[in-house]
Amino acid sequence: MAEFTPQPSCADAHEPNSLSVQEARQRIKNLITPITTWEKRSLRDALGYILAESIISPINVPPHNNSAMDGYAIHGSDLSDKPVTVKQVGIAFAGQPYVGSIKSGECIRIMTGAMMPDDCDTVIMQEHVDVNDSSITLHGTHSIGQNVRSAGEDLQQGEEVLTPGHKIMPADLGLIASLGIAELTVKRKLRVAFFSTGDELRSIGETLEEGQIYDSNRYTLYGMLKRIDVDFIDMGVIPDQKAALRQALQLASKQADVVLTSGGVSVGDADYVKEMLTELGHVDFWKIAMKPGRPLAFGKINDALFFGLPGNPVSVMVTFYQFVSAALQQLAGLPEQASQHMQVNCVSTIRKRAGRFEFQRGILFQDERGLTQVKTTGEQGSGILRSMSVANCFILLEEQCDGIKPNTTVTVQPFSGLI
Repeated sequence: MAEFTPQPSCADAHEPNSLSVQEARQRIKNLITPITTWEKRSLRDALGYILAESIISPINVPPHNNSAMDGYAIHGSDLSDKPVTVKQVGIAFAGQPYVGSIKSGECIRIMTGAMMPDDCDTVIMQEHVDVNDSSITLHGTHSIGQNVRSAGEDLQQGEEVLTPGHKIMPADLGLIASLGIAELTVKRKLRVAFFSTGDELRSIGETLEEGQIYDSNRYTLYGMLKRIDVDFIDMGVIPDQKAALRQALQLASKQADVVLTSGGVSVGDADYVKEMLTELGHVDFWKIAMKPGRPLAFGKINDALFFGLPGNPVSVMVTFYQFVSAALQQLAGLPEQASQHMQVNCVSTIRKRAGRFEFQRGILFQDERGLTQVKTTGEQGSGILRSMSVANCFILLEEQCDGIKPNTTVTVQPFSGLI
């Protein structure tokens, strides 16, 4: 009788042909070429887009010397250690400059933002003068050039204001508007197509039959993609049928830069994603020495990147945050963002076998002494989506770790730093 040889299982601590987390990240990074397709968009519609070209200031900002205060514009040479009285000969408002010359011993009333006369170089705050019928008397100590904003103080004509690869934020809209620029050259947004696989899945609003569950993965994927600000195509639920899956993958790869699926990448009889990926494109890898999320298929279909995420809800979120998110940012041409990690004391006992990287769900909190601590959310099963809902961080346990005892320092990754 032939000796039985068990096949590798996701319950194994390590599988010889699986990649480490770091190796998987590097393999993904090596396969990505940022998109270069650009388009013209009006300034108002450019929020969240990536600049394809530099923004060069066509003017000085501010375009002229102006007053930083409500007060009086004078000749700095008239200042003295003693009280000085000068004659008021006019007034300047923002947008309504004073026209005429101002001699030594004279001044004009000037409002914040108003253009400075060529003859004057100093502004005295209105609180520092005594006002007479047609003159003012200066008191206190003042310096030449005070309370004056110089032309080009913010931006100078010809200066590079924003560089290619910069993501347009709300403040940038105002900055660019101050230059009089109405249209920008930006990279088009990434297009991501996603769907769930599984005969047992039903959409919200449908009646559950025996053995069926509602599809939650598309909603978490929708939320995570929404935060990254991509254009996405929700293709719904695809049944565990080769023909249907083949058609969905072909359609998705023609419409999108990235295709995401959840489910169907394990070793079950109806898990066809890896087989279809091999048929339609190529598989770069499909196993990572991590928990949760070991079965992660990565490759290309036509010109589209493909991520076959696991079916368990927690695994979907972990693999998205640890691999997909960074890949989407790289594909969009955004600079790589360093992960935010913290070293804190863990008050929980954590069971773990050496051999794979684990992403435990944790809760950062402050104890009665005001010290930051972390504890697990409890049961860490990859199907317990509530563990992600109540958590505010991942507890990162390296491959060689064989468990954590209470009051051990651990590395955590706060959710607040994830995109």
